[in-house]
Amino acid sequence: MSHPLGLAPTKIVAVHLNHRSRAAERGRVPDAPSYFLKPPSSLSATGVDLVRPVGTELSAFEGEIAVVIGERASKVSREAAWDHIAWLAAANDFGVHDLRAADRGSNLRSKGADGYTPVGPVLIDPRTVDPRDLRLRTWVNGVLVQDASTADLLFDFAHLVSDLSATITLEPGDIILTGTPSGATVVNPGDVVEVAIGDTEPLRNTVVEAGAAPVRPRVTALDRDLAYGRPVPSIKPETEAALRQVATATLSSQLRKLGLDHTFLTGLRPSRPDLRMVGTAHTLRFLPLREDLFAERGGGMNAQKRAVESIGPGQVLVIDAREDRGAGTLGDILAMRALRLGAAGVVTDGCLRDSPAFADLDLPAYSGGAHASVLGRRHVPWEVGVDVACAGVLVRPGDVLVGDAEGVLLIPAALADTVAADALAQEAEERYILARVAAGESIDGLYPLGPTARAEYEAAQAGAKP
Repeated sequence: MSHPLGLAPTKIVAVHLNHRSRAAERGRVPDAPSYFLKPPSSLSATGVDLVRPVGTELSAFEGEIAVVIGERASKVSREAAWDHIAWLAAANDFGVHDLRAADRGSNLRSKGADGYTPVGPVLIDPRTVDPRDLRLRTWVNGVLVQDASTADLLFDFAHLVSDLSATITLEPGDIILTGTPSGATVVNPGDVVEVAIGDTEPLRNTVVEAGAAPVRPRVTALDRDLAYGRPVPSIKPETEAALRQVATATLSSQLRKLGLDHTFLTGLRPSRPDLRMVGTAHTLRFLPLREDLFAERGGGMNAQKRAVESIGPGQVLVIDAREDRGAGTLGDILAMRALRLGAAGVVTDGCLRDSPAFADLDLPAYSGGAHASVLGRRHVPWEVGVDVACAGVLVRPGDVLVGDAEGVLLIPAALADTVAADALAQEAEERYILARVAAGESIDGLYPLGPTARAEYEAAQAGAKP
């Protein structure tokens, strides 16, 4: 069946991870784009049903912008790549995660079935819009669930065309699906999914259930997390347990041994000193107030609200407010929503609004103070899932954050296991030293452990083991 817009690609190339907000959900930020292929036969149009096989449950939408190639592209530069783009269009990279196991990473069955790539209903000339700041929205049953801009992309359209054409010749009509932002999740039979770019007419498709699955469906906990857009756990249980026991002061000592001296977020205090915090960073960046831009970006599902709605279990919302404490950066309602979504905590180098309520909220929260004013007095909510500066520390999505009554400390994710284990060992030594000092002994040769004291400590440890 021919496409109503005349689209006839020789290939459809999809980007795995390209929006910063989606990367934040996944807990990793790629250094380069990676891709998978969808068959041209998966192309469909607005109004065509999205068929979920009987016996499957994890059918998921992904609102995206499709780039349509107009001129053959082979080994083109990034600067020249714009000339090879003919059209932009709304797209839905639909898939059924129950079938992922059979694909072994190819996404052929899970995302390549007939009709799983609706595109349209209009084509946009990229020269009539700003493709570097183009709005993408998705609705499910009339409810807005994705609201992002191409300014959120890790790799812009020209980068993708140039990168792909370095090894693959792109022919006229070929389609690149440029990635989905946070908010993509499971939809069920009867649900209506709409995707729009800019102010154009939305692409509209209905999910239906029909036919048998091509392979036996299989659902793992990871499949379910990926389908629902939940963060993939990145801290081992034994590491998390250790980090909940040791002090941030101990962790700071261990990081300093590894050459990391700037990991303690200075000047932040907890609303609940009795709560411990361990989680991975989910970042939000505010920029200084500019009234015209606040009017444009501050309303509706702005970056602040998207950051809250996209947070998942075990994540800490880290807000970069430039250490400006002239307004609130988060209030009790959004904090409660984050808590209900499983957030591990909130960290801001600005102020909390409705701060007395945080004393009764079972959510660790660290801030630079309290302020009754709304964020629009000082800040414009700008972007989610980017590297930020918070209280003097560079924080990347996926970094591990630990908080206690003293404050908050960052551990690079790759070092978390080692730092946690070594911190446990350090605190065991320090408990031994403290007991001997409490008994009246001198610290000379004891703190730190000298050769004699260390031999005594190790003998004591060996004797304590069953």
